[in-house]
Parts: sequence; C-alpha cells; structure tokens
Amino acid sequence: MQTSPMTGLLVAALVLAGATAFGLWRRSRAGRLRAVATVTPHRRAATMPDAATTPDVHRATPDPAAAAPDGTTADPAPAADAHGRTPGRAATDTVPPELLAGLGVEAGVPVTLLQFSSAFCAPCRATRRVLTEVTGVLDGVRHVEVDAESHLDAVRALKVWRTPTVLVVDGEGRIVQRASGVPAKAQVIAALAPLLAPARP
Repeated sequence: MQTSPMTGLLVAALVLAGATAFGLWRRSRAGRLRAVATVTPHRRAATMPDAATTPDVHRATPDPAAAAPDGTTADPAPAADAHGRTPGRAATDTVPPELLAGLGVEAGVPVTLLQFSSAFCAPCRATRRVLTEVTGVLDGVRHVEVDAESHLDAVRALKVWRTPTVLVVDGEGRIVQRASGVPAKAQVIAALAPLLAPARP
C-alpha cells in the first residue's frame, strides 16, 4: 500500500510541532529555581526509630482531637504551605550529612550553592559564572562545584538527572531549592534572600 505525499508531510508537520512545543516547555523550565520538599540530614535511630523494630502502635498517627492525660487536646497539625510542605514535620527522604560533606558542603554556612557539572558542558560554565557573581554580592553564600561523573553515588542519591543542576543547601544541611539549567542571577538572589534574612525574635 503506497502512502500519499500529503500523509508524509502531515506526519512531518506533527512531529515538528510536537518537538517545538517540547523545546519551548523545557526552555521555560530551564534554570528556574523551585522549592522542594525539605530534605534533612539523616538522623540516627535515637531520633528516627527503625520501622522494622518499632511497634505499629508507636508509628500510628495520633488523633489531634484525642485528649491528653490532663484533659487538654493536642494542637491540630500545622497546615501545609503552597508547596505541600508541612512545617515541623520530618522529611520522608533524608540525606546523610557525610554525603554533603564529601561534596564540599561545610556545616554552618548559611547557604551553599551546590552545582553538579560535567565535562564539555557549556551551560555548566555559564552557571558557574552566575553563581560566582551571586557569591560576590551576598554574604554568607558559598558556591561548590562538583563533577557529576566523579560522584555517581551522590548523583543517584540526590536525583540529579542532568547538568548543570544546582541544589540550594541551607545552614542546617537541608536541600530547600533546586534548578536544572542556567539560572538567572536576579532569580537566584531573590530566592536566597529569605534564607539569609536574620531570624526574628
């Protein structure tokens, strides 16, 4: 069965339109810092019991309306924010502090911009320039660049799918934001401002 030339042209046009739409969508997301569910450093069993050895009764979610021994009721759980994160709740995923330390993240630094790069990656060089400029204008911000191919375990653990990828690590070792692609300098500065603001009494 012979297909008509019009059919081939139609298929080519559809493929081209789909590829163009995908390219525009990906370009609109590239480099945009986005908040992530708080990923906290791994804690020992003393603060995070092993599920295999903890009875179900201790892992059950308490009823907020249940009365305490003194007759009072527990405060309701805090509401989730716009990103679905709940203040004061432990994160589901944890990052061992030694993993971050092995990548050059120093404890106590208010903000670390952890950049994963690869060889022959032009956007990685552009990202390095942007983040270096950010560290030059903001106190308390440190830029650390690592080679993704030399840290494959960390790449898998931190779900880095492409380079450049930038992870924003706060002073407590939590990954609070991430971006894939080249971020804009103004956007990075605006995203870091809340992390560098002095705590209110």
